[in-house]
Formats: sequence, structure tokens, C-alpha cells
Amino acid sequence: MTRELFSPLPLRSGQVLGNRIAKAAMEENMAGEGQVPDRQLTGLYRRWTAGGTGLLITGNVMVHAEALTGPGGVVLDHSAPLKPFTDWARAGKAGGAAMWMQINHPGRQIQADMPGVVWGPSAVGVDLGKHSSRFGRPVAMTPEQIDATVTRFAVTAHRAEKAGFDGVEIHAAHGYLLSQFLSPLVNQRTDAWGGSLENRARMLLDVVRAVRAAVSPSFAVAVKLNSADFQRGGFDADDARQVIGMLDPLGVDLVELSGGSYESPAMTGRRADSRTQAREAYFLDLATDLVRSSPLPLMLTGGITRRETAEKVLDSGVALVGMGTALAVTPDLPNRWRLDREADRQMRAVTWSDKALASAASMAQVRHQMRRIARGSDPRPGTHPAFALVSEQRHQRRALRRYRAWLPASGDTAAASRPA
Repeated sequence: MTRELFSPLPLRSGQVLGNRIAKAAMEENMAGEGQVPDRQLTGLYRRWTAGGTGLLITGNVMVHAEALTGPGGVVLDHSAPLKPFTDWARAGKAGGAAMWMQINHPGRQIQADMPGVVWGPSAVGVDLGKHSSRFGRPVAMTPEQIDATVTRFAVTAHRAEKAGFDGVEIHAAHGYLLSQFLSPLVNQRTDAWGGSLENRARMLLDVVRAVRAAVSPSFAVAVKLNSADFQRGGFDADDARQVIGMLDPLGVDLVELSGGSYESPAMTGRRADSRTQAREAYFLDLATDLVRSSPLPLMLTGGITRRETAEKVLDSGVALVGMGTALAVTPDLPNRWRLDREADRQMRAVTWSDKALASAASMAQVRHQMRRIARGSDPRPGTHPAFALVSEQRHQRRALRRYRAWLPASGDTAAASRPA
């Protein structure tokens, strides 16, 4: 059955999304003082909710104050003040969209100059060739640290619901911690969390169970999962199919499909596999395979910029279309589609041969647009990627100084904390 782009989407939890268009998570790295959302993030989401999406998913919110994907990361743990998050949720919901919080632990994907901890399933570092030294060397997590981290996810989800969010999305893609446990390349454990796919999926499934138990039945719980890692011998589409089946009985509302990691950044649109499309809907071929057997509604994210492509995604059986960069360039794109209009401009392409540097520049370009929107300015997608990268590095240096000063007084420790 053909799904209409502006038809509602009912979910298992009873929540109904107003249409089939979602603002997918893009890591803003725009936390204010104390690693909490401030006027920048509320302004950004107020602009997006006015643009007509049915669902807004925040960028990474960290469950562990000692483990951030970047120094401007937002942290919601047991000790974070709730009011900034309440303001953020209210801003995102002001235009009628549902507001979900993406919750995450970066694991080994932590910059070398960051304080805190660098954990992984095994002591296997990020391999970016000459850029590998940019990341810290991970240590293998103990069973106690794994259990504590599972609890942290539940604490963050519980507090997100208290703050007024409508749901959470557990990030198990893009090479972050839960994705690292799923990967046979990164996870070299020989205990209950390693070896078979069932063991490698154990931490993700425990997180989902803990989160679902910590929130109301009407609160949405989604999972972001790689359709594939695009690395030889890594997590692949058949693994994804099996994991979706494992998630089905656990009360999950939706699975978002993406792909890649820092080592193989397919999610930024750089061709990493013959089965990804070069320009739009990068992971549609893989999603089309998965949707045939999936017992859960699927959301597809990656390079969608035109209504025709979005409708093609829905025609494949996917339930929800996720867009990131397109909404950083044109925040009101869904409203334009309602009027049979398209975006006027596209983001300037990054054609650098160094894929790690190109990926960083692509993300910097997106953040540059988000900062402009947050200030009340219009996006400027023609910005040169080198300028965006230098500007982003300047922002991150300032954020790093603030984070280093804040962390010792944050009240976080390596032990898990109870919901509050």
C-alpha cells in the first residue's frame, strides 16, 4: 500500500506522528554552560518545528558526563538540571511536532584531547590511518561498567520523559558504543557480550529493556541501527535483520536505519559500498531488503532532499522519512513540499580525497548552518567547507575549555546513578 507523505503514523506506544517526515538527529555540539541546552538549541528547534515535520529527533544527548562525542555535547544524567531540557522540549513541540531525544554513549569514538573515559567492548582503537591519533585509546569495559552504562541510558530516558519529551531514540549506529558491541570487528570479547550476534547484541537489548521499564507505556522508544557498517567482515544487512527481530518483542516503536561509522562514513554521503546510492537515499537498497521481513516500522535517513525521493522511500514500504542536512539548509522544507515547492539551494559538495577530513568538513558545514538558524539568520549553504571546518574547530576549542572546567564539579563518577 502506498503511504502518503502527509498521512499520520500511529505507533505501538499509542503515539501518533502528524506526518511521515522526521528531522533526523544531527549532532549539534551546541551545549551551553554546564553541558545543557540553552537559547541556541531552543531557537533552533523552534525554527524546525515551524517548518512542518511530524517528528523532531535531537542530536546526541550523552548519558555519561565523562564520555562525550565532542566538548559541546549535551549531557542529561542524574544530576543535570531539568529546566533547560523542559524548555528544549517545549520549543520543539510548539509547532505540533513530536519531540524525541536521541540518547547515546560514544564508547571509543572520543577525541584524544577530551578528559574523561574512553571505553569500548575491546581495546581496539578507531582506525583512521594518519588521523587515528585524533581519538583516544580505548580500554575494554568491565561487566560492572557495562551494567552501569545500561542504567545510565535508563536514567536519561526517565528524565527525558520528566522534562516533557515524547520519546527517546537509542543510538546503536554510526560506530558509537552500542554499535561497537554489535560489530565483530570491534567487539573481540570472549565472554557473554562477545562472539555470536546474540551475545554482541546483549548490551543493546539490555539497554532497550531498561529504558522501556523506566518510562511510561505511552512514551516512544526507538532504536537507530546501521543497515550495514560498510566494512569487510563488519556488521551487515543480515545482522541488522536479525537484530530488528530481537527488538520486536521489547516494546520498540520504530527502528531508524542508517549506516557507516567514523572509519567508513557512509552516513555523510561518501560512497562506501556499491549498494549505496551516490546522491540521495543512500541506504534505500538495503532498507528495501530489510523492510520485507521487518516486524517493526522502519525509518530511513541519508541524503533525502526532494519530495520525489521521499515518496519513493515510502513506496518501498518504509514508514518514516528522515532528513538531516536538507533541513539544516531549508528548515521549512516539509511546508514547501505541501505547496509543491522544493528547496532553492543545496549544501556545497565536499570533494576532498581524504575521506576522514571530508567527513569532518561535511559535519562542520551542517553545524555552521545550524548555528546560523539558531541565531535567527538564514542558512548559507554555499559556505566553503574549509571555512566551516576552521570555524567549527574554533567553537570546539572554546567548548573544550568550558567542559574541562565543568567536568570535575559535575557530580558524575564511573558508578551508575539511580533515576531521580
